[in-house]
Amino acid sequence: MKPDTGTAGMAGAASARALWIPAAGICEIREQPLPPPGDGRVRVRMLFSGISRGTENLVFHGRVPVSEFERMRGPHMGGDFPFPVKYGYSAVGRVEQGHPSLAGRTVFCLHPHQDVFTVAADAVTPLPEGLPPARAVLAANMETALNIVWDADILPGDRVAVFGAGVVGALVAHLAAGIIGTDVLLIDRNPARRTLATALGLGFATGETAAGPFDVLVNASGSAEALSRAIELAGQEARIVEASWYGDRSVSLPLGGAFHARRLTIASSQVGSLPPARRARWPHARRLEKALELLCDDRLDRLISGETRFADLAAAYPAILADAETLCHRIRYTE
Repeated sequence: MKPDTGTAGMAGAASARALWIPAAGICEIREQPLPPPGDGRVRVRMLFSGISRGTENLVFHGRVPVSEFERMRGPHMGGDFPFPVKYGYSAVGRVEQGHPSLAGRTVFCLHPHQDVFTVAADAVTPLPEGLPPARAVLAANMETALNIVWDADILPGDRVAVFGAGVVGALVAHLAAGIIGTDVLLIDRNPARRTLATALGLGFATGETAAGPFDVLVNASGSAEALSRAIELAGQEARIVEASWYGDRSVSLPLGGAFHARRLTIASSQVGSLPPARRARWPHARRLEKALELLCDDRLDRLISGETRFADLAAAYPAILADAETLCHRIRYTE
């Protein structure tokens, strides 16, 4: 098959460099063959990628349950769980070769950390005007947050508590606060996260100082203790949405006391499926386009907590994942 060059005169790279995890707690940069663009495919030169600390930390330490091996596969993941694996899903780059309508455009793709890659043309989404590529690494997190808000069924006037001032929790609170009449409280056990909440125009409390009752409560903290606290603070017939993923950990909940008397509902939210009420009208591509559009807010730059060159990523990756202060850590591929 003759490659579709798209951009005339642009030489194609024969290989790419990607971050691989060959065993628990170990990572390395590997060189691998790079397929030509071909018909219906594009070659993308990476500008930035984002580290999703919670999920990538579980993958890095081999804590993906066997039952979730297939569901946890990313669209362009390399290898197989548990190891070796090439993982990640927040890539922003420029199309070097491929279909003329995409050549030269800056795009987002669900792809691992890799300096150049070839994917199907419909796997990339052009960035909207006004969205800086450096912020677009938050797209996967924003897509998750949007799905959580839909699953939570937050309505005007609701009093909303969001547990966990990480990237997803902060984005959920940010979106919920945009619904007219809502009263949103971002809750985190780290008092230093008040600065982030203030920058986003959100109320803040630690778990101990929060006071209910709330109409809707979202746990995005990855903490079973926070989920238990959500049950305590929930109002009569309130809705609790568990948006954390615990990997292979078990979680205990206090389902005695007033849980049944208050007729509480606990629902899960997972970005792999859209809520039933939206599934007929919202394919994944439409949801991602909306997520990118929602990132056109300069305040969201506060969710980028650091940046590392791709050349230094293998050495820096374990410490980035281990640092509880990490929000979205951005990887830069250009000097």
